[in-house]
Amino acid sequence: MNLLAIDTSSVACTVAVSVADVIVERHEEQAREHTQLLMPMIRAALEESGISLTDLDAIVLGNGPGSFIGMRIAASVSQGLAHGADLRIIPVSSLAAVAAEVMDKSEARIVAVAQDAHLHEVYLGIFRRQDSGLPEAIIDERLQRQTLIEELSPADAAATIAAGQGWQRYPQLAAVNGASLAEFSNVLYPRASYLLRLADLSNAVQPKDIAPAYLRQKVAEKPRPSKS
Repeated sequence: MNLLAIDTSSVACTVAVSVADVIVERHEEQAREHTQLLMPMIRAALEESGISLTDLDAIVLGNGPGSFIGMRIAASVSQGLAHGADLRIIPVSSLAAVAAEVMDKSEARIVAVAQDAHLHEVYLGIFRRQDSGLPEAIIDERLQRQTLIEELSPADAAATIAAGQGWQRYPQLAAVNGASLAEFSNVLYPRASYLLRLADLSNAVQPKDIAPAYLRQKVAEKPRPSKS
């Protein structure tokens, strides 16, 4: 398949094009620059790949969870491009893309991905390695406070790696769950090339049906106080 993948859910603005299993990627980690970077990166990746939008089979969207504004940028651009080229969009978890890179670069059997959600919370996803080597979600992605993650276990610590910038942003989260983690990966943000690995054309939807994974219904909503 010919696919274009984009993700702006984090500090990273990342784009990749796949043509006959050859991948061309552009990746920049610059906060608040996504609106300036994204379209030039898409044009450059398509040009290097030797194809145009009309040659694509679908667009792969890093669908969050992550930055509200960042997700809106990628969703809006993907919808506009898909409308213009009569394409469908394949939504892929941005957290799963991080887990996919960690599993590709390590022997991790479980990857716990945490991205900064602000308000002293993270967006959390936990993934297990499938026989294919790709991640499978073992919990519903959610907001997580800096408390014990019940789905992580010290018994699995040797095979569990933490990834994502959220662990660095909130050291207390790492300290509380340290007994259940073997190490902290330097993979902090999603890369579009790993979105491509997770893309399944059977999950493609019409542009109007894209629903970014905001998780927090109101951007300014404050987390509920802990009962502990």
